[in-house]
Amino acid sequence: MKPTLVVLAAGMGSRYGGLKQVDPVGPSGEAILDYSVYDAVRAGFGKVVFIIRKDFEQEFKEKVGKKYEGLVSVDYCYQDINDLPAPYTVPAGRTKPWGTAHATRAARNVVKEPFAVINADDFYGRDAFQRLGDFLSKPQDGGDKLHFAMVGYRLELTLSENGSVARGICDVTGDGMLVGVTEMTKLVKAGDTAENREVEGAPVKVPLDARVSMNLWGFTPELFEELEKRFPAWLAQNGGKEKSEWYIPFVVDELVKEGRADCRVLPTESSWFGVTYREDKPFVTGEIAKLVAAGEYPAKLF
Repeated sequence: MKPTLVVLAAGMGSRYGGLKQVDPVGPSGEAILDYSVYDAVRAGFGKVVFIIRKDFEQEFKEKVGKKYEGLVSVDYCYQDINDLPAPYTVPAGRTKPWGTAHATRAARNVVKEPFAVINADDFYGRDAFQRLGDFLSKPQDGGDKLHFAMVGYRLELTLSENGSVARGICDVTGDGMLVGVTEMTKLVKAGDTAENREVEGAPVKVPLDARVSMNLWGFTPELFEELEKRFPAWLAQNGGKEKSEWYIPFVVDELVKEGRADCRVLPTESSWFGVTYREDKPFVTGEIAKLVAAGEYPAKLF
């Protein structure tokens, strides 16, 4: 059974021309998302499921999804702020979505096979998709635990020259299993190391070769059962907060610490690209041009 690629794209707005998610970065006008779909298909993924919002459904299908017709099976699910388990309702005044775990949960009635989850606006690299595709395509050892995976990038290859970034620093065992993820929100390069500058005057040093999570996960469909079980408890504690969000790493961290799941960290030497700052775009465009020149990608993907 071929794995499925779940793309978290509900954060994309309806005025595509000015948004970074579809801003051209490739030599023939390709967006970052186009490279992810291309890499996933050649890594053996058989379907792409886009998590979007109903309010821009038609425009998304026309301007984004239509490009992949004939290349791979495409389906759509919808993240809706009102998609909550009873008896919970959206608090008055809340307009912010419920986070990446809630967005992933939107695919619970469509995805029945092993699947990867990615952000729509991140460049992950061919090697990363190949490693995750290989993991998801092979039966995992039995036992009571769920077996998940996460692609781990070297921190140094994910930093920006134009400001601080937020990254999930992974604690990994000697045999490559995830122990936990520590979120650091103000990481910058500082000579031969990195520093987290969340606390003014007290930077925390982090090795440049530390493995970080860039939201490239591999799951079995049993994850959806866990999301359904855990969402009410999270809402009971956080649902009344105006800006609280339920993130995938929170769920994975809980499952690992409870012994319900394990998560293998798949190391990659791929560079992660993202347009965190407007000034990042020329760098991303230049790096993709290098990959095209090296034969990693054709000059025109589709």
